Amino acid sequence: MMKILLFPKLDSEKNKALAKEVLDFLLGKGVMVIMDDQSAALFDVPPLSSVDTHEINFMVSMGGDGTILRLLHQYQTFDIPVIGINSGHLGFMADIPSTDVKPSLSDLLEGAYEIENRLMLQSHIGDFEGFAINDVAIHRSSNPNLVELAIRVNGNPINTFESDGVIVSTPNGSTAYSLAAGGPILTPQLGAVVLTPISPHTISNRPIVLSADYEIEIEYRSAYDPIEVVLDGISHGQMKTGDVIKIKKHEKKFRMVTLSRHDYFSTLRTKLGWVGKLR
Repeated sequence: MMKILLFPKLDSEKNKALAKEVLDFLLGKGVMVIMDDQSAALFDVPPLSSVDTHEINFMVSMGGDGTILRLLHQYQTFDIPVIGINSGHLGFMADIPSTDVKPSLSDLLEGAYEIENRLMLQSHIGDFEGFAINDVAIHRSSNPNLVELAIRVNGNPINTFESDGVIVSTPNGSTAYSLAAGGPILTPQLGAVVLTPISPHTISNRPIVLSADYEIEIEYRSAYDPIEVVLDGISHGQMKTGDVIKIKKHEKKFRMVTLSRHDYFSTLRTKLGWVGKLR
């Protein structure tokens, strides 16, 4: 029997109804549906605490891309492929619209999908360390001035950015904060990262795409207050003057389910509002 760990979003009557629709559909297909303990009590399904997680086939997230990120951080020891149903605006990871739930889940149950092993980052500075699925963002925080950040790649000096900060992004995160800061879009399968300065003082400071096998070191050189380090917008740390953060490819990858019916480039066109004619 297939086992699916369902994380419903229950913040509105509309989302509760969608969760019930998804639950009934999966149960009707003979799937064992599991939920976190609190939600399981509401929907009368097995709680997560009672199940061997190694037997779970898929995690189904209901929400947006941020919901998927929070789940992967909360359950970081799980090695379960994740798929996202979007209960709001179309997302890049949560790419199943609520209007296409049943056909999409049918494809999942019938095997019309692929599982992509996507790049993650790990970072370390002092006692603060963690992983990022989208990005490691270093920002001037409450400092009123631009800050100096010296960048080294595999020990080789690249540049000292005078900027609001820098973003080191995975391909998965290249459509998030990095894109808003002017970085390029990388398809999720690439073994690369993007280093994107945030509002740099010098116009020649441009984003650069680097091999994911490189180790990136970023040193905070300004004599101002501590600046902020944020992983996926979830985990927060600080850098003091002279601190160096090291960022490299994580030894693990996270597993993302992509359905045959939802093309990545179609999602790009829709999400970014590209309206050029397709010939």
